[in-house]
Formats: sequence, structure tokens, C-alpha cells
Amino acid sequence: MKISQAEVEKVALLARLLLSQQELEAMTSQLGAILDYVDLLKEVNTDQVEPFSHPLELRNVFRPDQVGPSLDRQEALRNAPQHDGQCYLVPAVLGEL
Repeated sequence: MKISQAEVEKVALLARLLLSQQELEAMTSQLGAILDYVDLLKEVNTDQVEPFSHPLELRNVFRPDQVGPSLDRQEALRNAPQHDGQCYLVPAVLGEL
């Protein structure tokens, strides 16, 4: 698959990357090579392959909840720009409730 330099410029813009002309040419070449390699996958016969969402069997890897020590309220509020002694005070973003 051929990728144009204009398309690479657009991707760089979206990624907030400032590329020099030399970097832009290198990226165009490298991304073109990557896309050519991905195009090879179109040649693989996958008619008998069942679709799946993950290559490995998934299982729950969460540990059980355990009660443990936490920060003291005053310690947690110490660096807050504004607080009322109980909670952080932040500007309303949805209007007054």
C-alpha cells in the first residue's frame, strides 16, 4: 500500500509532531514499508480460522479487596488549592446544583 507524504504530514499533525523535511521523507518510506508488510496478511487464507478478540485465554487477575491503612484526611487535603476541611473544592463544570 502506498502512503503519500501528505498523508504522513496529516498523521504527524494529528499526533502533534513537528517533522523536518528529512524526517518526513524517512517516515513516509518507513510507514510505506510497514503498510506493505501488513498487505501481505491479505494473502493468508483465514477461511477456516475462527475470529477471536484476544490471542490468550483471559481470566480474572484482580486480587481480592483488602482493607488497609490510608492517608489521614488532613494529609490528603494538605496540598489541595482549596478545601473545606472535609473535601476538595473545585469549580462547578455543570452549573449550580
